[in-house]
Amino acid sequence: MPSNTSPEPQSPGSKTSADRPGVLSRGSYSEKVRIGEILRKETVGGMLLVAAALIAIVWANSPLSDSYFALRDFEIGYEPWHLQLSLGAWAADGLLAVFFFLVGLELKREFVAGDLRNISKAIVPVAAAVGGVAVPAAIYAAINWGHPESLNGWAIPTATDIAFAVAVLAIIGSHLPSALRIFLLTLAVVDDLLAITIIAVFYTEDLEITPLLLAVAGLALYTFLAQKYRRFFGLKASAAWFILLPIGVVVWALVHASGIHATVAGVLLGFAVPVIRSQASGGPEAGPGLSEIFEHRFRPLSAGFAVPVFAFFSAGVAVGGWDGFMSSLTDPISLGIIAGLVLGKPIGILGTTWLLTKLTRAKLDASFNWVDLFGVAVLAGIGFTVSLLVADLSFGHGTIPNDHAKVGILAASIVAALLASLVLTPRNRHYRTVEAEENVDADADGVPDVYQQGRQG
Repeated sequence: MPSNTSPEPQSPGSKTSADRPGVLSRGSYSEKVRIGEILRKETVGGMLLVAAALIAIVWANSPLSDSYFALRDFEIGYEPWHLQLSLGAWAADGLLAVFFFLVGLELKREFVAGDLRNISKAIVPVAAAVGGVAVPAAIYAAINWGHPESLNGWAIPTATDIAFAVAVLAIIGSHLPSALRIFLLTLAVVDDLLAITIIAVFYTEDLEITPLLLAVAGLALYTFLAQKYRRFFGLKASAAWFILLPIGVVVWALVHASGIHATVAGVLLGFAVPVIRSQASGGPEAGPGLSEIFEHRFRPLSAGFAVPVFAFFSAGVAVGGWDGFMSSLTDPISLGIIAGLVLGKPIGILGTTWLLTKLTRAKLDASFNWVDLFGVAVLAGIGFTVSLLVADLSFGHGTIPNDHAKVGILAASIVAALLASLVLTPRNRHYRTVEAEENVDADADGVPDVYQQGRQG
């Protein structure tokens, strides 16, 4: 996109603004296509998630509310394996592990084979994610300072819900620059990883060493076989999951028995899956690797079933009518969560990105403006799935603080979605026109010329 201002005279040897490194660049066209496919799948999952949460809220506040809580608390499983759990716990510990397995897959793929393997492209979304975790946690802690019980929920507003945020983005921002959409997806994946690290470190109380050591051994075996499945079993990548899936389930069960939240196992198993960087060699590793195959197999399960079912069992909270709802909103727990997500997320994300541009003298990619980044930063304030999980870990099922925390999470997510819509909807109309012009300039290969700049010469 051409600049609206004339370049200033430069002394010999000096760098123009165009020579300075750019941040959040549009990336490659293949990455745009891949991210677009992921976003479409997560959009469906996000809509199912919202629907499941609404059903749970209505049911939990209806005359049939007792049946909802009885269903959520119904226990099933095998106690000697530490797996006598309620249906709500199975959803949080088991189904969400599938979601976090995909988080691990996606993050590893981005840093090994995606555009973010370049440090210059990775540093901004990673740093922004850190800022988007630290500032909300600090705001929550400041509001709840002096209340030890409430302070335990400081990590609740740290995560961005991928499915929910992507569903909103699909409705209001389908024509936004690909760099922004990749930024949101990467940001959400990274801060979910940070959130699960927080869960592992700060929400593990009674650690059992024997199951933990067995889990490490199982993970090592899983990693080895994931790398060597062709040599030892002569399997194609599409069949290797028959060997790896049972081992992964055992690792998950052992991590759960160790006292560490079982979703951590999902991330570690995702990291263990190899990513194929290139198919150009034509060797035995050519073609889609395990990472792509597992993603295609498990993403529909995660987006279409695992996350919506978790939302159904976790979002149901009896607010006690209008008076109870207003009482929940005035609780420091709810206020801290709302302020952390609605204010802390954009401040942390936008502030960190701005600071990086000043320290490195980098500039934003010409395909978008600061107002676009602000809108995406506000959208990142939709903290739902992982926030609900952390609320359960912080305060326990069925407690008044947990109910108030869930009200705060739901309210903050709705407010963030509405505010982001106000910012991004008019910007989306602008980029619809820009995108049409880029597609007109596409060559016979179907790739817009703007993605081919810099390949020649």
